[in-house]
Amino acid sequence: MPTFSYIAVDGSGQQITGQVDAKDQAAAAAQIKQQGYFPTRISQGGGGGAAAAPVKQAKKKTGGTVKSKVLTVFTRQLATLISAGLPLLRALRTLGKQERNPVLKATIEALAESVESGGTFSEALALHPNIFTKLYVNMVKAGEMGGVLDVVLARLSEFQEKSERIKGKITSAMAYPVVVLFIAFGILIFLMAFIVPKFQAIFKDMLNGAALPWLTQMVIDLSDMLVQHFIVIFGFLAVVVVSIKVFMSTAYGMRLTDKVKLRLPLLGDLITKTAISRFTRTLGTLVSSGVSILAALNITKETAGNQIVSDAIGKIHDSVKEGETVVGPLEASGIFPPIVVSMVQVGEEVGRLPEMLVRVADVYDEEVDVAVGGLTSLLEPLMIVGLAFVVGTIVIALFLPLISIIQNLGNQTG
Repeated sequence: MPTFSYIAVDGSGQQITGQVDAKDQAAAAAQIKQQGYFPTRISQGGGGGAAAAPVKQAKKKTGGTVKSKVLTVFTRQLATLISAGLPLLRALRTLGKQERNPVLKATIEALAESVESGGTFSEALALHPNIFTKLYVNMVKAGEMGGVLDVVLARLSEFQEKSERIKGKITSAMAYPVVVLFIAFGILIFLMAFIVPKFQAIFKDMLNGAALPWLTQMVIDLSDMLVQHFIVIFGFLAVVVVSIKVFMSTAYGMRLTDKVKLRLPLLGDLITKTAISRFTRTLGTLVSSGVSILAALNITKETAGNQIVSDAIGKIHDSVKEGETVVGPLEASGIFPPIVVSMVQVGEEVGRLPEMLVRVADVYDEEVDVAVGGLTSLLEPLMIVGLAFVVGTIVIALFLPLISIIQNLGNQTG
């Protein structure tokens, strides 16, 4: 039976070397993992681990994406199994068997194959960029190197759960206004396309060419334009929507759109607070998991979700790279409030920046909750009043001529 030399990382993150007898490289990797080690290099022969060749990894990739809620559940379950003492490979096999999502199931099986072939978990995750972000991969890598994979996975699942909760609250808050807008638009189209033309025919027969009130005439003219030129109007709106999307896909368009978002009267404050929460929680979670500050800033920049915030993070990265502090460019950006700058400055001074960043994120999560509640309570009456105004205007416009008709009939009978 051949002998394989290996280099591996133990539970405390220390690099070790050794030899095992196995029938092939996969069996050797399995033996090493059974000893509680994560192999990084395996080679056949007794020449010593230092000359070992890279571990052969399974290159199987999967297509498709997975919803964030499903991925969050997987991460939490994996963290629980590993913290309970199950080896990584066995934990993956267990989760793969019970997973119902076909894309994630195939992905977990591919991850297990890569790990069984001797690759590290982070390397296996990196083969599926559509599912596992750079943040996910780098946190797992830091956990592997530090021998605290279970702790990092638990921290990662907590990060995902909090992000998902904030996203859910914002989505729920915006659902009502969107539904009301669709209903209002549908009612408006129905009235203008079907009801107003019928009243127009009635007015034509009963008023004998008499002039209509200006409000009624305006509504009828709009109705005629909608009915007679529907295709042209629809085509124009489609061209406008496509043009806006194309413009927003450009670098200048994205930056301008994100800048406008931050300055919107009602939504701007909510968007800003959400961006601050995401930035501080992402950076704090990465750094506290062992990722270097520069690498963490790069990852945070890519996941900022807003080009203006991303540019500010890029300046922070450049500042830190030059040996300066985070506080200077953070304050100069104009995005982050003084309280955030002060808390980060204190964190830097006392050497507890990651903890302070997470604390800032917790504070702004609560701020987002309050902002969402306030926005919802403000939008609901505004939407109802707006809908009542539009429908009421059309109804009044249609009833004004009817009043004249009734008066004329009364004069004739009198």
